[in-house]
Amino acid sequence: MTPEEIARRTELACEAAFTAASDLDLEVTDTEVLHEAFSVVVRLSPTPVVARIPVVHPPGTTAEQVEERQCRELDVAGWLHEHGVPTTRPSPLVPPEPVRQDGFAITFWELVETTPDHQAYRAADPEVAAALHLALAAYPGELPFLAPFNGALAAMVEAAEGSPLLSAQDVDRLHAQWHALAPVLADEDAFQARFGPTTVQPIQGDTPVHNVIRSPRGLVFADFEDVCRGPVEWDLAGLGAEAVAAYDEAVENLDLRRTDPRLVEAMDAARRVQAVASLCLVPQLPLLEQGLAPLVQQWREQDVTLRI
Repeated sequence: MTPEEIARRTELACEAAFTAASDLDLEVTDTEVLHEAFSVVVRLSPTPVVARIPVVHPPGTTAEQVEERQCRELDVAGWLHEHGVPTTRPSPLVPPEPVRQDGFAITFWELVETTPDHQAYRAADPEVAAALHLALAAYPGELPFLAPFNGALAAMVEAAEGSPLLSAQDVDRLHAQWHALAPVLADEDAFQARFGPTTVQPIQGDTPVHNVIRSPRGLVFADFEDVCRGPVEWDLAGLGAEAVAAYDEAVENLDLRRTDPRLVEAMDAARRVQAVASLCLVPQLPLLEQGLAPLVQQWREQDVTLRI
């Protein structure tokens, strides 16, 4: 997409959020884009409400699948908030459900004020992931197993073949790693058959230390669209040995297990496959290319053998 096309997509998303909010009897006189990447996040002034509108989707994603993810996110975030976890919560001014408007699926959230040091994706200490995992472990709802891996990733791996950023050798390697990992991570039964009775629990699904808002009341967890069941190592994948060690130190006084080195290795490998396959999304989100380029180069330079 060209910059003009992306700007138009953002404009249409804002218009849809304005219309949907007005139809829900929210007072809206102005919209302000707070953030845009995979989703457009829009402040709806003067009401203390933020609309979140996904605009980048893996190939083959249906409207129903988008809304299923949103429903899981709304339910988990609402549950966490009710249980005292500092989390962005669904706006109490509207029903906690996605709204479809002009082709967009929109969710509405309570505004969280930020502090001057807030920066999107700026990492928090690994200890906060341990605190979140402790809270999530009690979540009673049903969740899919490793949704980011078992959902759209197969289609993304296939679509990545068309990326000009990957050589034929890269594509062959990506397919080989996907086919090695997929049977082992397909479901909880297959996973535990390979790794034994390892604890699997609700997890955030997308690196919780990078998905926090710095607010006057402290760190606030956000972005639960990939929430699922899985090993906690998935939420730590790619953070490195120091972060994993800090996490393990943090869980010493919590009712959580330490990380398993085998799972750290397996989840790191699965995340690398996910990152490389995400090149198929560059046409929808060109800024991804710059962010993914060093990860792809590291992947090329790493040992091709998967010890799982």
